[in-house]
Amino acid sequence: MAQRFLSVVAVLLAVVYYWMFRQVPSKITEHLGKEYDYIVVGSGSAGSVVANRLSEDKNNKILLLEAGGEENANPFTDIPLLAPFMQLTKEDWHYVTEPQKHACKGLKNQRSFWPRGKALGGSSNLNYMAYVRGSCHDYDEWAANGCDGWSYDEVLPYFLKSEDNRNTEYAKTKYHNTTGPLTVSNTVSAPVKAHIMKAAEELGYRIIDVNAETQLGYSELQSVVRNGVRWSTAKAFLRPAMGRENLHVVINAHVTKVLFNSKKETIGVELVKDGTLQTVKVAKEVVVSAGAIGSPQLLLLSGIGPKKQLEKFNIPVIADLPVGENLQDHLMTDIAVYSLQEPISVTPSKVTSLAVTLQYNIFGSGYLASPGLLKGVSFHRSSIIKPELMYPDIQLHYFETLLGADPAELLHERMNFDDDVYKAIHGDMIEQEGFSIFPGIVRPKSRGTIRLRSTNPFEHPDIDPHYLEHPDDVKTLIEAVKLSIGFAKSEAMKKIGAKLTDRALPQCSQHQLWSDEYLECYVRHITLTIYHPSGTCKMGSSSDPTSVVDPKLRVKGVHGLRVADASIMHNVVAGNTNAPSIMIGEKAADLIRGIKTIKPVTS
Repeated sequence: MAQRFLSVVAVLLAVVYYWMFRQVPSKITEHLGKEYDYIVVGSGSAGSVVANRLSEDKNNKILLLEAGGEENANPFTDIPLLAPFMQLTKEDWHYVTEPQKHACKGLKNQRSFWPRGKALGGSSNLNYMAYVRGSCHDYDEWAANGCDGWSYDEVLPYFLKSEDNRNTEYAKTKYHNTTGPLTVSNTVSAPVKAHIMKAAEELGYRIIDVNAETQLGYSELQSVVRNGVRWSTAKAFLRPAMGRENLHVVINAHVTKVLFNSKKETIGVELVKDGTLQTVKVAKEVVVSAGAIGSPQLLLLSGIGPKKQLEKFNIPVIADLPVGENLQDHLMTDIAVYSLQEPISVTPSKVTSLAVTLQYNIFGSGYLASPGLLKGVSFHRSSIIKPELMYPDIQLHYFETLLGADPAELLHERMNFDDDVYKAIHGDMIEQEGFSIFPGIVRPKSRGTIRLRSTNPFEHPDIDPHYLEHPDDVKTLIEAVKLSIGFAKSEAMKKIGAKLTDRALPQCSQHQLWSDEYLECYVRHITLTIYHPSGTCKMGSSSDPTSVVDPKLRVKGVHGLRVADASIMHNVVAGNTNAPSIMIGEKAADLIRGIKTIKPVTS
């Protein structure tokens, strides 16, 4: 008991130290002006970038509106290991999906929690800091489907524009840059990571840089972490620009509607701040960067969306567009949990030791600087994918800790596990050595929707991802599971006494353990989001009836309104979505300004 008390004190000391000595001064605008050249709604992974780049032009006056507060109001925000603590806080929108018919049967009420950031920096304050751009073939597919200007060769320079890669080997290649504001680095790992990599090689995986010429293989995680601190878009893009006189950043400002005149020209926004309904005019454009849930909700409330849905709520129809359709999300399961005989992984007692706390406070390194203990990713192609399609559809996530080892059971709560399900699979593992592989799918065929529940802008919309509705998603996820449990057969794993837990999920006990029938039952019960909702304001050609924005991100049927965030993705990329959202923000700013700030990448 005394040891645990001292451990908790050690972590609290780390938080207090950070809080007192590493914070930055606030430059929040207290009073709104009457009119701005550009209004950006949402300060997340894309919105912070857009606000920064637009305000580089001193002749433009920019207003950035954020519904939440400052990201540094929460002392856990910037300590990478504490990423799970950020969920279900006031910096989270607390979204929850509708009960799933085909999935999530092992979660409470068959609902999935969907954490989304509600603070400066948006979801870049909540995520696990993975810097993964997706497959080059994703962007080429966008371009081939009417998204002119969005091929891989055309978007790569925008990735590079942002990047400050601290890996000296990666930085030597044409795929990386060292002069941008977004720091990308590799962090300290436990000894188990080297054994996982050996096993991957033994199983035939190529060891790669996941952001280079190929995405197929195993890659050490690249993270947006600088000197042990989460490098959110608020830190990388927004705070360096907040001293500019032409940029006003306003927090706790919930935008309720985009306003139009009779010619369908955007004339401003309506918002609630400090309990007061206010209107701000715009001279040029409004840019909506509220994310894959917030952006479609705002457009719908403003009269842009499916005519039938708008008429149901007596909302005047400004533009009849498929807003809220095409919802896509990556999903995973937790089946591959390995116990270890050797003390080479990360356990709670190691993390909370005084030595680790001092290492972080003094050097900004160690386990506290590790992004949620996620240390590697690998990408694969299933047998489902057509031979002519070059992108992967499976992603494995490698964590250097045992799911269930945490005495606080954070993931139990954060993932909305049913109590009995969690206990059956992960109970009684506190402080045990081990590691976990979460297999997931990254090219889902199931499509969901975002729908209004009412005209109340403060009521969350109806979120229904339709998880595992398409049978190919089930087949692909089963193949992903087989890859993750296949590590048990490698000599590298046998040498360290790694043992795959053989606990059977009681709800699937009628099937033989590890059979396809058992695995299908398992993934339909334990279906977990990878936190990548996308596609709800789909980009496409001007003639594409399934699209909401054109390739210049202009909302069709109106003037002076654009969307710039993950909601515009034609199809969700095969990988984590934070880096692509930042790229979208970079490219959007150039499109809005009518300039090109990048050059083609040459070998």
